[in-house]
Amino acid sequence: MYHLVVTTMFILSSLFGCQQPKNYTTLPTNEFESLIKEESVQRLDVRTPLEFSEGHIAKSININVLDGSFQAIADSLLQKDVPVALYCRSGHRSKKAASILAKQGFQVYELAEGFNGWQQLVNR
Repeated sequence: MYHLVVTTMFILSSLFGCQQPKNYTTLPTNEFESLIKEESVQRLDVRTPLEFSEGHIAKSININVLDGSFQAIADSLLQKDVPVALYCRSGHRSKKAASILAKQGFQVYELAEGFNGWQQLVNR
């Protein structure tokens, strides 16, 4: 029994020890709102163009993270020396986009609850 417990703990620690550290910051809606009040922060919506057309945070540009050329488009449209505040619908795709951009050298802030959470904040 002791060996089973030790082996299980070793396996679990190995699995969690291999995780890549995230190199971007995830913010709750209220902190994200404070961040984007700064005019110089770049606002990026990583949803599809259709989703973007149905509503988005003011002054956001749209680059679909699911587009195969996301990285190249982002690199050509965004300034690396200016923070990027990005979001998707619920916070899943934005994590992928945040990771890609952070690896490219951008300072990235990701909206934890996505546009859904944003709408709840502004509709209060």
